[in-house]
Order: sequence, then C-alpha cells, then structure tokens
Amino acid sequence: MVVVAGDGAPDVVAGLDKLHNVRAITRGERSPAEVMDLAGRSAATYVVHDADPLADVAAAWAAYFDGTGVTGALEVAIEAALAELRADRLALPDYYLVLEPDTLTPTWRHWWLGVLAGAAPVRVVPVSASSAAVAGELGRLAAGRWWPADLEAWLRALPKVVPDQAGLPGAATAPA
Repeated sequence: MVVVAGDGAPDVVAGLDKLHNVRAITRGERSPAEVMDLAGRSAATYVVHDADPLADVAAAWAAYFDGTGVTGALEVAIEAALAELRADRLALPDYYLVLEPDTLTPTWRHWWLGVLAGAAPVRVVPVSASSAAVAGELGRLAAGRWWPADLEAWLRALPKVVPDQAGLPGAATAPA
C-alpha cells in the first residue's frame, strides 16, 4: 500500500488508475477507514491512495510546533490514531510518496523527511507532483526497515520530537 501525500495528491492518484496492476483510490468524501477497507480488498500489486492514516497526527504535530494548535490536540490526535490502528481500521502504508517536499513549510518538511523518514527511512520517498513521476517511483521502491515495532511509544513521543531535530539520533527524547 502506498500513500501519496502533498498538494495535488488526489489528482496524482487519479492519474494512476489506468496503470497495469495498480489500484488507485482517491479519498474524496470517504473516511481513511473506508479507503483502507477498499484497499484491503484489492488484489493489485500496488494499491495507491491519498488517505494518510496519520493525517490528523501530522496536522496536529505541525500546528503544535508552529504555535497555532490547540492545547492537547496533538495528544488527542495520537490517541485517536492509536485506537484506529489497534482496531485495524487503519494501517500504516508500506510507503509514503511525498509530493514536492521542497515546497512545503519547514515544519511540514520536518514531519515528512524528519519524523516519518527517521522512523522508517526508505518508506518515505520525495517525488515530483505528477502521476508519471509517481508511476516511475513505484517500480523503484526499496525494502527497508519497517515502522517502529512499538507504535504506541513512537506516536506518544511525538510531542517531544522537535522539528529541526526530527530524524536525528536521539530525537525521540529531545526536550520540547
């Protein structure tokens, strides 16, 4: 399963629908759990969608460190994500293909290329914002370390992962 994330992700995913052995699912009005259900029933080699199971956590993390978030929102988002993961309504993808990370704000860039890439380096891949670029990347995805075995500890440590230290050794325990 591959999540395409970033501006224009729905259009990029929709452009993959005609590829052989790719099931492209755009979220649209569906919940992430509904997209996961559709993805789980697909027999395609690659299931590509734009329903990031950690979207609410990412937004709350970015808002927390940008100083625009509501107190406690990050912790609530983390607990909600953990509940959905435990109930198997959500699952972390095999890969995140992040569209044009150089154009993101610094905090969002740190989320994708620091927090997530620090947890599973080859599972987060920067890519140009086009269906052709994503299609080309699908065949080059490499195996590598999976997401942390203790997802609860990893997610609950996120309030202590400072953006400019995200992904660095010891960042999970960096002071906030």
